[in-house]
Amino acid sequence: MDLNAPSPADLAARPVVRMQHVTKVFSNGTLALSDMTLEVRAGEFVSLLGPSGCGKSTALRIVAGLGDTTTGSIDWPSSRIRPNGLPEDDIGFVFQEPTLMPWATVFANVWLPLKLKGVSKRDARPRVMEVLDSVGLADFATAYPRELSGGMKMRVSIARALATQPKLLLMDEPFAALDEITRQKLNDDVLWLWRETGITVIFVTHSVFESVYLSNRIVVMKARPGQVFLDMPLEVLTKRDADYRLSDEYAANTRKVSQALQQAIQKGAEA
Repeated sequence: MDLNAPSPADLAARPVVRMQHVTKVFSNGTLALSDMTLEVRAGEFVSLLGPSGCGKSTALRIVAGLGDTTTGSIDWPSSRIRPNGLPEDDIGFVFQEPTLMPWATVFANVWLPLKLKGVSKRDARPRVMEVLDSVGLADFATAYPRELSGGMKMRVSIARALATQPKLLLMDEPFAALDEITRQKLNDDVLWLWRETGITVIFVTHSVFESVYLSNRIVVMKARPGQVFLDMPLEVLTKRDADYRLSDEYAANTRKVSQALQQAIQKGAEA
């Protein structure tokens, strides 16, 4: 027995990911992030909210290992770390576009991350079908992307991100290009998955309404260079469903977040 090993309670209390004083300067000299510090704990649904160009997606891509910091660090206190500095099997990423392979079936698209890990099609089948069922697409396993609606394609993308059973799901404005009805339905689907799986989510959006509906914590970012302007826990007493969208509580939370966003935009303009 390793007496120095952290207890399960200690591990649960640690952040899933921690950004510490992260600055990002692109090769063209653009300062995208400046001294950004953020901790995300297990089971949270955190929305990064801010105006276009404030560095939300840049921060998310750095967390995902798809970009480097100029200064500062990314820490994974509760994960085993691979030689490349990223946590082992702990990150799923859903991009703004579904980015599906058009020549492959829905099953093959979802199998891809498992295939890259050396998992055979036969061995992967139970897991692939499980995640397809969780997003309501089990009956479309043999379909091709061209046969799917925009919302269904995004569900395939979500299923693919969940295939490896990640600890952290990163979502970069995944529903921005969809119509309002489809977007609201997918919001409900993501909330259901979050509750059912207990996964930790960081969700990038520029929609106040979407952030208030989905999140239990909203991080408002000011305009470039991006950094945290206000970190807002959001305790919702009403069940998040169609009635919540019409409730006084939702309206009050929306006003509060909207005001914070306007203050962040103004602060950025003054800088």
